[in-house]
Amino acid sequence: MNEIAVSDSAMTFREAVSGCPAPEAVLAALCLVNVSYYGFDGRLHGGQLLVHSSVERDIHEIFSLIREARFPLRSVIPIARYDWSDEASMAANNSSAFNYRFIAGTRRLSRHASGLAVDFNPFQNPVVYENGAILPPGALYRPEAPGALTESSPVVQAFLRLGWRWGGLFLHIRDYHHFEKQT
Repeated sequence: MNEIAVSDSAMTFREAVSGCPAPEAVLAALCLVNVSYYGFDGRLHGGQLLVHSSVERDIHEIFSLIREARFPLRSVIPIARYDWSDEASMAANNSSAFNYRFIAGTRRLSRHASGLAVDFNPFQNPVVYENGAILPPGALYRPEAPGALTESSPVVQAFLRLGWRWGGLFLHIRDYHHFEKQT
């Protein structure tokens, strides 16, 4: 593989979970995965995802395809860098996984809270609610844009083949940046 041109994240596991309110049993099931990908600048970047250890192999396979397809990602940094704020991570157009948080507007833990969900390029792949509201603010879903995910894109197809669900196919909202796995 080519040498990493830009290091977006080089945290230790301890740094990646620092300040997280999750129970120790949740943290013990996680692993920090080093990934490489092409950025919107066309250069090879290195980043990290904090995920449940049961999906580590899937993440390696997906990122192999992401590199091969040169699917651009803005950054891939554990959300600890953003003080555990999903909003701040999305505002930076960061791709991330584990975040011990509730599903927006509910008291139910998100699949992110167990490391079984991944979000890619929130600005290219926003959440579109039934009422037309879009998150993150200022984002726009243009399926033809670089870094956008569609049902036919190789990245989405690879996740689906590995048994993940894509938020772009959810019934009541379109969460284009979101993938989750049931275990």
